[in-house]
Amino acid sequence: MTDIPIIKVYVSLGSNIGDTEDHLNQAVARLEKYEGIEPEKWSETYQTEPQGLKDQPWFTNQVVRFDVDPELWSAEGFLSTLQAVEGQMDRVRDVKNGPRTIDLDIILFGDRVIDSGSYLTVPHPRAQERAFVLLPLADIEPELAFPDGTTISDALQKIDYRTEGKKIYQD
Repeated sequence: MTDIPIIKVYVSLGSNIGDTEDHLNQAVARLEKYEGIEPEKWSETYQTEPQGLKDQPWFTNQVVRFDVDPELWSAEGFLSTLQAVEGQMDRVRDVKNGPRTIDLDIILFGDRVIDSGSYLTVPHPRAQERAFVLLPLADIEPELAFPDGTTISDALQKIDYRTEGKKIYQD
């Protein structure tokens, strides 16, 4: 990477089809092959109750922090690359909140606030409502605050969830 400051990009990964942990690892491995994208911190993996559509396998979720070179990557370009990796891994988008081999969502792109309509919103619009995002995020950056000043612990206090070990239940 260059000498200019990197951007810390937090990506939520999820899978509930096949070898879910392998799918998460494959996605990170595919992303790190791109110049200017370096995985730096990984949360533990969590087993998460499906949101919305309940009649499907539980998800394996994780958050990874990538250090990204801003001279090579815009938020939109990074999202396009995430979607390309999802496609390479046979992600199908036919059922909202349905089963998937891999789901890759940008949670934070540095401290940027982006709303480009239906294509990209950063911070992720539902990140502060999802324990399966907040708990793994707390693993790697417990003091992190969203651009609006909300800390991870503040966000967790506002939602209804429970954990049993590394299992997350949230309706």
